[in-house]
Amino acid sequence: MSALREAAACVWASLRLAARGGPALLIGYAVVSLLSGLIPAALALLTRAMVDRLTAGVGVLWIVVGLAAVSLAAAVIPLWTSYASQELGRRITVAAHGELFAAVNAQRGIAPFESPAYLDRLQLARQAGDYAPGEVVQSVLAVLRSVVIAATLVSSLVTVNIFVAAVVVVAAVPALIAQLAMGRSRVAMLALISPIQRRQGFFAGLLTTVQAAQEIRLLGTGEHLRRLMLAQQRAAITRQRAVDRAQLRVQAGLATLAALISGGVLVWAVLAAGRQVMSVGDVLLLVAAVGGTQAALTSAVEAIAAGHEGVMLLRHYRSIVAQPSTLPVVDPPAESVPHLREGIELRDVWFRYGDEQPWVLRGVNLTLPANRSCALVGVNGSGKSTLVKLLCRLHDPVRGSIRWDGVDIRDLDVDELRARVGVLFQDFMRYDLTAGQNIALGDLTHADPARVAAAAKLAGIDGALAGLPRGYDTQLSRTYLREEDKDDPDSGIVLSGGQWQRVALARTLLRQDVDLLVLDEPSSGLDAAAEYEIHQRLREHRRGRTSLLISHRLSTVRDADLIVVLAAGTVVECGSHTELMRGGGVYARLFTVQARGYRDDTGEDDNAGHADADVDGPADDLVAAP
Repeated sequence: MSALREAAACVWASLRLAARGGPALLIGYAVVSLLSGLIPAALALLTRAMVDRLTAGVGVLWIVVGLAAVSLAAAVIPLWTSYASQELGRRITVAAHGELFAAVNAQRGIAPFESPAYLDRLQLARQAGDYAPGEVVQSVLAVLRSVVIAATLVSSLVTVNIFVAAVVVVAAVPALIAQLAMGRSRVAMLALISPIQRRQGFFAGLLTTVQAAQEIRLLGTGEHLRRLMLAQQRAAITRQRAVDRAQLRVQAGLATLAALISGGVLVWAVLAAGRQVMSVGDVLLLVAAVGGTQAALTSAVEAIAAGHEGVMLLRHYRSIVAQPSTLPVVDPPAESVPHLREGIELRDVWFRYGDEQPWVLRGVNLTLPANRSCALVGVNGSGKSTLVKLLCRLHDPVRGSIRWDGVDIRDLDVDELRARVGVLFQDFMRYDLTAGQNIALGDLTHADPARVAAAAKLAGIDGALAGLPRGYDTQLSRTYLREEDKDDPDSGIVLSGGQWQRVALARTLLRQDVDLLVLDEPSSGLDAAAEYEIHQRLREHRRGRTSLLISHRLSTVRDADLIVVLAAGTVVECGSHTELMRGGGVYARLFTVQARGYRDDTGEDDNAGHADADVDGPADDLVAAP
């Protein structure tokens, strides 16, 4: 019963999407499809009447006119229903994609996008959204149309011989059972090959994207990756082939059964006509009705099977659409987000990415004072970027809490919280859009050209972008062309890594009225002169703001009001640069190591003020505080 309820829910969801795409089109298509189901029986009955009247020497003018009219309808209606079917399918697909990706956007955190199981289901849901709702709607209408055809033809068969009518109908039952079983097999196969196809797409993407092209060619790994891609493709094809061969055997058996029934009925009809038990018109009606009924029942069975397959795929679609956010959200939020006045406090924060994963943060206690500049330093893997994700509430702590002016951020409106935070992530995005659009995404509500240019100027990229062939309207991609650039295939521009980092920084700085500014390695891709320039700009911009700067280069953080040293997921030191240097602990040791690289080349002493070597040593160097 639960399976029937689930199927009914999927059918209703598909009809709802169809109605959303075009209610008038759906109703018109349904009405015309059902009326067209009357045509085969009308043709058969009119043909029998015409033959019998001709045999009896009676006039057939009006019957011929009726046949011509019905034949015209039979020729014209399929043309319109074909167009309506395709148009309705397109509208359903748009509505389904809109609903699916609205549900994806409704995931407030990023944990699902780090889950292979969720991504596999999402791929199946995307495949389902491409055609499954339309397939279900088409199947429902096709079944209704086939039922109308079969019912009218069987009614005409009953007037000739009720036994023949019963045989034709009963013969459709094994076909229905077999087709439903094949539909379940196909959907199971699609679920099985979904991760295989994702891996195939990954390898294909590596072979065709510019980001990987240079390294692949340098290392000569193209052929190796091509073989890996083909191995995944062959694995998927092997499973598809097994299902197709099984379906071929089933369909061959069903076709043989239908042929035997048709042949048997024809032989019986001819013999009956020879005994003058049936008229010539009855024979023609019987042959046409049997063939038409078999075709209609076969269509109905195939439509039911296709709809059943669509329903099974739609379960993946509906599971994504119905899945609640993995990030718990209080609705309505307990409190609005006040402007930051006191600071942000991390109380005994523990975090790991899964129950079987190691702890990334271990009992972190830390306060970021309002209107003060803070810096976070530590080796790779110490938990710095994870801490940024928690501050943005992309994840929640497993234990402990993060408090905004004393209020747990889980009790605040998550969208309002994020609107108060500006972040440059270490792994920032490079959008295949124009320069202006790349920056405007930082704050779409204040994305006028003047503010975009101002943010670019603050990031030190304004001159470079303004000097592009189309200025800020230049496409920053050689992968996609805009419609207006189709006649100029060389219009896209490729920026350097450092330029892209400045564009991403401008996107972050476009959000001007933030309470917390987080910059995760904002100058990692810049040369020394550009790094000095950008930090001078940022130093002025950060003054009087609550900010958190993350960097491996300790010379860039020495002017911060508070420097926090993170190691193995714990805070091992905190204080100002002067305090930490006087303490002679972890920070002082690392700063001295970095400065020594410049002292050896320039003769500067151990207190050199410019230290740019990366802090990228083993985590053990930072575990123990002095």
